Amino acid sequence: MTDKVDGYYKQHGKLVFNYLYQLTRSYDLSEELTQETFYQAMRTVDNYKGDCKPSVWLCQIAKHLWYRYLEKNTKGKTVPIDEIESFPDEGNTCDGFLERQDKIGLYMKIHTLKKDMREVIYLRLSGDLSFAEIGEILGKTENWARVTFYRAKQQLMKGDYI
Repeated sequence: MTDKVDGYYKQHGKLVFNYLYQLTRSYDLSEELTQETFYQAMRTVDNYKGDCKPSVWLCQIAKHLWYRYLEKNTKGKTVPIDEIESFPDEGNTCDGFLERQDKIGLYMKIHTLKKDMREVIYLRLSGDLSFAEIGEILGKTENWARVTFYRAKQQLMKGDYI
């Protein structure tokens, strides 16, 4: 049982971490939730029937852990915008500054999207997942994932962020 989960961790640990990082924008929280994801996977691996890819199953666990974390820790709280977005220093050049501002603007715009659209964007761009896998993770169809991604992209382009 633990050997199977160890194999999943070696194969999919980075994907799960990257997915969580896109949701949380916090390295430490992403590490913590990644560990909890694989702990939960180890506890429930016998229930995994193989109906979907292991990466999809693990991302579903990670997503639910993220939702639980949000419910537990964010009721009635607000987060300053400078804590939401943190990008590495890109130097003091004008180009670096403008690129950073573009990234900040894009992420701020992404955060204004509906939750489903935001998740599809993150999974597609950072998780490098197919629309079929995104649909599985979110409990929807492949076509729904495609349409949602297209609509989210259209909304982002309205603001000249892409």
